[in-house]
Amino acid sequence: MADEDMNVDDSDIGMSSSSDKKKKGMGGLLPTLLKWIAIVIGAIILIVTVVIITMKVMGTNNTATVAVPVSPEYTSKRELLSWYNSIGSIKTKTCDEIPASVIVEVVLGYKIDDKTTATEITQRQIEIKDFLRRYFTGKTAEELRPNNEAKLQMEIRNTINDDILSTSRIKDVKFLTLDVLEQ
Repeated sequence: MADEDMNVDDSDIGMSSSSDKKKKGMGGLLPTLLKWIAIVIGAIILIVTVVIITMKVMGTNNTATVAVPVSPEYTSKRELLSWYNSIGSIKTKTCDEIPASVIVEVVLGYKIDDKTTATEITQRQIEIKDFLRRYFTGKTAEELRPNNEAKLQMEIRNTINDDILSTSRIKDVKFLTLDVLEQ
């Protein structure tokens, strides 16, 4: 009698449980996926909002970030120069008891795009070469050491400006090579 009250046969039990699984598996997947996508999007919106609010609060209350004054000596840039390098290499000897050989290549710096200075240096190139040869011949090997280069460059610049050039001025002198070969 218990079997008659139930009025359910074995085929109905198997059918209903398998169809419930299919409905839950396919029908439950989409709502679950949408739920997780909504959670992730909500979390991203929350995080971005918190970051933006924090940055605005930090930015408006932070008066310690004031521009620091910079000294002019750090902001000034060195002047750009044009370089006259057609003097070539000068070979001579020092005035020591046992003379050392000197091979030097000098370049002269002048204001950029200063055609008058470039023209005058070209016109007086022979005088400049002669002066440089005599200048290095009058020096000892000790005076031509690397620690004296700045002094030598300044002396050469001043002498060329004062004694050789008449209407223009050079700004700098550099040595491309300065070889002193002692014997």
